[in-house]
Amino acid sequence: MMARVKKLKLPPIATVIGADTTVSGNVKFTSGMHVDGLVKGNVTGVPDTNSSLVVSASGRVEGDVKVDNLILDGIIIGDVFACNRVELASGAQVTGNLHYQLLEMAMGAQVNGQLIHTDDMTEKCAARGKDDQESSETA
Repeated sequence: MMARVKKLKLPPIATVIGADTTVSGNVKFTSGMHVDGLVKGNVTGVPDTNSSLVVSASGRVEGDVKVDNLILDGIIIGDVFACNRVELASGAQVTGNLHYQLLEMAMGAQVNGQLIHTDDMTEKCAARGKDDQESSETA
């Protein structure tokens, strides 16, 4: 008998990047973010905010993604660091390494890179906040 995995309850979507929108530069967000357009830069969820990124079938991120939860049906070109959960829909494409704690992957999803499972992502998630703080202090 297979164990049932509880569906992810997303936080409210506070940020939406529309289908005809291109964002050039790094994006830092809290709560939930939905991408239908293009982000050319790193996307980082603020630590300890249950940051959840949803990239739709028309969405694309060209940069590293560091979030608590990721639901992907579009394209990410860069490394992914998910502190909690990753859901890859059938149209998902990741070109880069995928670091995760929990992974749900539909038939048709593609990962062109390594799948790196880590039981305890707390160190990587804590480092996410430090890395972002250090880069903003040096800017």
